[in-house]
Amino acid sequence: MMLNRYTIVFLLVFSSFVTILNASAGDVDPHYRSCVRQCEEVGCFRERCFPNCKASSDGVTIDHPWNMLESLYVHWKKGNCQNDCQYYCMLNREKERELLNESPEKYHGKWPFERIYGIQEPTSMAFSILNLVMHFHGWMSFSTLLYNKLPLKAGKRSYYEYASLWHAYGLLSLNCWFWSVIFHIRYCELMERLENSSTVVFLGYSLIMAILRSFNVKDEATRVMIPAPLISFVTTHIIYLNSYKLAYEWNLKVCVLMTVAQLAIWAIWGGLSSHPSRWKLQFVILVSGIALSLKIYDFPPYQGLIDAQALRHGITIPLTYLWWSFIRDDAAFLTYNRLNSKKSNALALFSHTHTSLYIATLEKAAPISSPPLSLSLFQL
Repeated sequence: MMLNRYTIVFLLVFSSFVTILNASAGDVDPHYRSCVRQCEEVGCFRERCFPNCKASSDGVTIDHPWNMLESLYVHWKKGNCQNDCQYYCMLNREKERELLNESPEKYHGKWPFERIYGIQEPTSMAFSILNLVMHFHGWMSFSTLLYNKLPLKAGKRSYYEYASLWHAYGLLSLNCWFWSVIFHIRYCELMERLENSSTVVFLGYSLIMAILRSFNVKDEATRVMIPAPLISFVTTHIIYLNSYKLAYEWNLKVCVLMTVAQLAIWAIWGGLSSHPSRWKLQFVILVSGIALSLKIYDFPPYQGLIDAQALRHGITIPLTYLWWSFIRDDAAFLTYNRLNSKKSNALALFSHTHTSLYIATLEKAAPISSPPLSLSLFQL
């Protein structure tokens, strides 16, 4: 069966989902914590000092809007101070671990990377930019196909029932990869919260799109009712991350679960559907399953530059092009199907009306003594 080719990938992902490790061992290391605390207090790590660490709020009130802005600025500078201290203490601790032949550890949910021109993760940043560009290109080409190449209804509305949903998908994808670029330039708690939130929203909406398109949901009320529980869950999860605790491992499990769910839905639909471009969907699902395993089976960065996440971002670049190609094919396929269906219905209506008029004309022209026309036609 066509679905069998995905069995191994999904079993791998599901079995791994329940074994995700719980902690970043590096940030609970007492030597690391002591180093960070001392650095923040004196504003220096050895001979390297950070001007941002000298900022303080010193009795600033937030009653006035300008004072509120100043407080936010001071908070941002302190965040940079903490980030710099954590970075250099992390590098120092990792050098000590290397001398002891110990393997690298994660710090605050992230591997130790070497900065290049101040950029925290240059490879992931570059791949995120390319993903952003590919999504923008895909969305624009989708819009061009809908409104410049395919037939339109009156008022320049598309015949494709999922057009507005995919437009929203395009916007959310751009938002997600934009914050991914910003976050990988330099770690910051605010940027991390924005990146995590935008990713969760994008994955949640992608799951909704998988459900609506796979089950061919066209009724507006049903489109609102079906995603409602998922929207509630995603909203609650984002509030939890931003208001209660920025839990790295819990957020990872939620993202993996939503990704696996949408891949499973698309895989089943692609296996049962007779869509002419289903091979594109099947290829995207297969490679996406492999890329997802990189998110679970993480490994330290090679030469401090490329880790599993960076590699996964690189894999999704060509997949994004193929994915938007499938969306364009789906738009063309459903549009022409609907037009052909309308033509067939119109032809059938015309044929029925023409036949009725013809029979009525013959009945009027038939002699009174002749048998009923329906009986004559039946005998013929």
